[in-house]
Amino acid sequence: MKHKNFDEIELDSEMMNDIDDEPIIVEITDDEGNVYLYEEELVIPIGEQQFALLTALPFEDEDHNHSCDCGCEDDDVIIAKIVINDEGEEEYIEPTEEEFEQVRAAYDKMFTDEERAE
Repeated sequence: MKHKNFDEIELDSEMMNDIDDEPIIVEITDDEGNVYLYEEELVIPIGEQQFALLTALPFEDEDHNHSCDCGCEDDDVIIAKIVINDEGEEEYIEPTEEEFEQVRAAYDKMFTDEERAE
């Protein structure tokens, strides 16, 4: 699991899909104005808080050069804390380092427990 530095990105909390059966796509814009699409893969509750695992979607731009340094060739996963903003909408923000470690431990435990069950 890779942790992307949120200091380098600005999150656009507007969801592109509102239907529960369809994937939730999140648009992330970095400091240079580059837009990346992520899909919400999993929500992990920790106490009363919720955290999302967001995985990068592949580029659809035919002109995108894979010799770039954007990380597009890597499996890019972001852990984001889900909060409700002033408008009552869900928003993704950077978790604290402590929250990140709690989510990571919960994620590892989930898959360890699943392996034991099999």
